[in-house]
Amino acid sequence: MKGEVIVIGGGPAGMEAASRLAKAGINVTLAEKEKDTGGNLLKWHHLFPDRRKSSEVLKYLSGSIKTGNIKLMPGTRITSINRKGNSLVATTNSGESIYTDAIVVATGFELFNSSRKEEYGYGIYENVITSADLEQMFNNGKLILHNGQVPEKFGIIHCVGSRDEKVGNLYCSKLCCVTAVKQAIEIKEHIPESKIFCFYMDMRMGGAYYEELYRESQEKYGISYIRGKVSEVGVDIENKLIVKVEDTLAGRPLKMKLDMVILMAGMEMSFHGQKLAVASGLNTGENKFFESADKHYGTNRSNIKGVFYAGSCTEPMNISDTISHARSAASEVVNYLNNGKQ
Repeated sequence: MKGEVIVIGGGPAGMEAASRLAKAGINVTLAEKEKDTGGNLLKWHHLFPDRRKSSEVLKYLSGSIKTGNIKLMPGTRITSINRKGNSLVATTNSGESIYTDAIVVATGFELFNSSRKEEYGYGIYENVITSADLEQMFNNGKLILHNGQVPEKFGIIHCVGSRDEKVGNLYCSKLCCVTAVKQAIEIKEHIPESKIFCFYMDMRMGGAYYEELYRESQEKYGISYIRGKVSEVGVDIENKLIVKVEDTLAGRPLKMKLDMVILMAGMEMSFHGQKLAVASGLNTGENKFFESADKHYGTNRSNIKGVFYAGSCTEPMNISDTISHARSAASEVVNYLNNGKQ
């Protein structure tokens, strides 16, 4: 098959879509705004539910795009998409115009900026970190406090930036609960004598083996789960973190002294995706991600002919769902080209 396709974004979705299109005989331009491909996968240590090394999945994805059919353009940001006749034109940050037959948008997601929730103290107190910060600690092999000491008591706060009317994100990010469970187990493996408390609104374990991992965290590792909303994180004179929370099951307020607090940041549409949507006239939904043409049988299609979506630019997804969605996007593009762009 002959054809030219641009894939915007070199994360897992973009890499997998590019690979599948190249295998179909299509010439692919893979535009990645960073100098390296991999996206958010580069930041993660292990993946749930089997805690596989993220580097293994990245190795598969990186190897799949090493083909003559794929032209990689690192450090390139697509700023707008326009249709000219029967072709599409993608404009880059350097002002270059690239003509193509179809485009796959795979701009992914960004984690919610936890400093927007000032009551949790991120960016204010040294030992309040995010789930992404914790993954970096795992990658570095050092789980320590800012003063170099080993923490003993951890608090994990769920739903930071998700299901939150105050920040304008009403949707569930779907992956925060299972990430908290995975990270709690890993903390316990690093520091067996540690005590870990998860403060949750509802435990939403809607994935294969997620519920089993949740049960394992309690029965094998002794992780404590407290259903309640954290109202405030502060510090005492010893620089220990003080967490105020209402235990909604027991019906009483709690005040706990902790060494480290980890914020389970939700997922938002990437900033690059937001700008691309505005500049190109691509529709976004109530969740502020790209809105698919149909939520049941057209999740890869956009409101612009010849422009398709892959991965978590449309909604929060785990890695396996992202890869599946990318493969589906590649299939949609192949059908589109085979049918004369109809």
